[in-house]
Amino acid sequence: PTPAPPTPAPPTPSPSPSPPSPPGPVGSNPFEGHPWYVNPSYRDLLSTSINLTSGGVRATLESMQNVPSAFWIDVKSKIYKGQGHPDHSTVEGILEDAASCSPPSLVVLIVYDLPNRDCFALASNGEICCHYGEDKGRTKCDMSTSGPNAGFYREVAGANCADGLAEYKSTYIDPFAEVVGRFADRVPVVLVIEPDSLPNLVTNMKDKRPDNFRGCHDETKVAYEEGIRYAVEKLSVTGAQLYVDAGHGGWLGWANSNDDQTGKFANIIANMQIADKVRGFATNVANYQPLGSVVCSEPGKCKGQMSSDPCCADDPCNLQKDWNWAHNELNYVDVLDYKMRAAIPGFTPSFIIDTGRNGKPNTRSDCGNWCNARGAGIGRVPTTATPDARIDAYFWLKTPGESDGCTEVLPDGTNCPRFDEMCASVDSLGSRNGEPRAPEAGLWYHYQIAMLAENADMGDASAFNVAGSCGSVTG
Repeated sequence: PTPAPPTPAPPTPSPSPSPPSPPGPVGSNPFEGHPWYVNPSYRDLLSTSINLTSGGVRATLESMQNVPSAFWIDVKSKIYKGQGHPDHSTVEGILEDAASCSPPSLVVLIVYDLPNRDCFALASNGEICCHYGEDKGRTKCDMSTSGPNAGFYREVAGANCADGLAEYKSTYIDPFAEVVGRFADRVPVVLVIEPDSLPNLVTNMKDKRPDNFRGCHDETKVAYEEGIRYAVEKLSVTGAQLYVDAGHGGWLGWANSNDDQTGKFANIIANMQIADKVRGFATNVANYQPLGSVVCSEPGKCKGQMSSDPCCADDPCNLQKDWNWAHNELNYVDVLDYKMRAAIPGFTPSFIIDTGRNGKPNTRSDCGNWCNARGAGIGRVPTTATPDARIDAYFWLKTPGESDGCTEVLPDGTNCPRFDEMCASVDSLGSRNGEPRAPEAGLWYHYQIAMLAENADMGDASAFNVAGSCGSVTG
């Protein structure tokens, strides 16, 4: 995940515009009417930690064994079976397993393999590059050696990532669409499209960070917009329901006239012309932002700490004082919906919120710190019982227990090739003496899952007390 941008200067106060009444979602909620798939591989990982714990932590981990979560398809070899991964770690194997259930289980997958992936961080660099260079373990991409993007993806003027996009389309998206389409009449599927991509185009490009834009340059912008446009076009005809990643309120929640980040994101979606092919957006993916409990009567009501309304509670990051409109994710959904409908007339998006790790959101000294946050807790279990009709579900999109990124030294004592300085922040596990070092992003981190379980605030998890057939439970 990419760090939240620096706080912008407070704008001149102005009255909030009156939004139109929010429309209800179009079509049926894909999370309703199906059991939800629980991947056996996640149960196996939980079991390894259950065997190392006791008391309340162990009990919480045991209660999580029947809770569904999304599965990340972060490399091409996780699409078909037989490519070096267990069957339950591939799209094909997961869908076969879900199809064998009666009724078939809803599967939630994360589409995550863009060229120049995660352009403002090092922890999650991907396998597809706009330009290839020497394989240094962290990535095979050609990296700049000087200037504002030193150590990050090199830009070649006029190249437009043509080779990387061709590879992404033909070797990742096309096979992905083929497999999902093959199961279209048997397995309900939700796809979350490319976390940490389009939000970077709002806050981390040269116009915002001329001296520190890292790998978020114009060629990466082409790769992200063209890649996602193609992904949406191909995957939307498979029968799957699509939600595009929209960052979180602490990243894109500034919607003021002098710095309208939410509006800029909405304009990117409008210019890409994909709104008619997606159901909506996913927020807080792999992050720790507070969920909130009450949606304000109008977007931006709490900005500048101008209101004492109950909806202005749940702001542990103190975003209101910095003129942010989205101090928690419920209110970010409201602001994002408002800006989307303004940018794309007739568009009525629906939303899902990642609640996997925001059960205790008030523990970071800096809410821009995204890597293995110390003191975090498991959040609300997946549910469709949300307080706003626009929100289809709360769901565990980032798999609780999987690392956000590595410490500089890995658990085996070797140097981490994908170390990002954010993972050495004062808020990150492994940065204190005596704490176990963190593995690379996506790998199991026992110390983290034990902490998440200790601080859990899952709400009513009784629906997940008994497993159903085929590793699924009714949501």
